[in-house]
Amino acid sequence: MTEYLVFRLYAPLASWGEAAVGESRPTATYPGRGAIIGLLGAALGVRRDDDEGQRRLRDSVGIAIKQRSPGSLMRDYHTVQVPASQSKVIYRTRRDELNAPRKVINTILSSRDYRCDGLWTVAVWLMPQAKVALEELEQALKSPYFPLYLGRKACPPAAPLAPRREAFSQLRDALDASFLPLCGKDQEDEQKALRLPENVVYAWEGDAEALDGNGRGVESSDVWDQPLNRRRWQFGPRIEYRRVVRAREER
Repeated sequence: MTEYLVFRLYAPLASWGEAAVGESRPTATYPGRGAIIGLLGAALGVRRDDDEGQRRLRDSVGIAIKQRSPGSLMRDYHTVQVPASQSKVIYRTRRDELNAPRKVINTILSSRDYRCDGLWTVAVWLMPQAKVALEELEQALKSPYFPLYLGRKACPPAAPLAPRREAFSQLRDALDASFLPLCGKDQEDEQKALRLPENVVYAWEGDAEALDGNGRGVESSDVWDQPLNRRRWQFGPRIEYRRVVRAREER
């Protein structure tokens, strides 16, 4: 038996950042390791410039995700006015930028993607070298030091995370843990209200059989969401395992 910290994530808008090139800011369908580490760090009060605190948290936990629904994709079109770079001119605030002469103002176009009405379950467990406790993480999620959000500050949670610690024999059992329905009286009402899809996705780290002891139907790939330096936004690769399962086949 392994003790897990299990909680859920739901919001009208969420954005799980992927590699961004140029003006496009895409989103994954479920949160990666970097997003969950950031959420836990905000709850604990670990600042981005606290390199040692970030490293300690990163090395302490293993993370798995169950995507109950990816939500629908929404693309937000942005126009931002910024002054052109000029020698010997420093803009220290946004007000300074907006007060720059109109002739040096440029317009930057960008698009930002969001997931609407996505629903995810997260399971966290401790690594052998852990420097934090699951009880500490649970209490932090219940009473966070900094406000929590799902990828961007414009995406606060719309339902309680309902974190709890519980021992399970398999990781999949932890990810299949039930919560009070977000809509209606039971899971069937929630299924209809949120239009949950027929398939769910499990994503985890460790090895192919870590989910339930069965490596069949598992795919893997390198994903670059292992936070290395939050101040510089540097991320490294890790191996992520995934399996798609029909919702009615959940145990």
